[in-house]
Amino acid sequence: MPRAPLAYLIGGGLNTALSFGMYLVLVRFLDYQAAYLIAYIAGIFSSYWINSVFVFRTPMSLRGMLKFPMVYVFQYVASALLLWLLVEQLGMNKAIAPLVVTAVLLPLTFLLSRFVLSGAAAGSGK
Repeated sequence: MPRAPLAYLIGGGLNTALSFGMYLVLVRFLDYQAAYLIAYIAGIFSSYWINSVFVFRTPMSLRGMLKFPMVYVFQYVASALLLWLLVEQLGMNKAIAPLVVTAVLLPLTFLLSRFVLSGAAAGSGK
């Protein structure tokens, strides 16, 4: 799948822009934490759609939609741990560390997304 990594970056950028735009609209009417939560959850669903249809071209399924948020759980936990390691244990600058975390975890998140979506497509669940 040579197009998938580039499509993943484009899809991720689009999803980030959509989620951020939703946050900016919602924060005008809601508390910022509520706006962030709603936009984050919506981002999970739009990411599932983008990754299924555009990036990996796998059929969407109920099973895949239920498994896909685990990618975000993994990403958050791994990011938090790596960020802590870089800042607290290795003394990296707090402004630079998130960039390193993103660079390190992006390929892993890509592979996990592909695994979850291909596994969901291989099973039933529509």
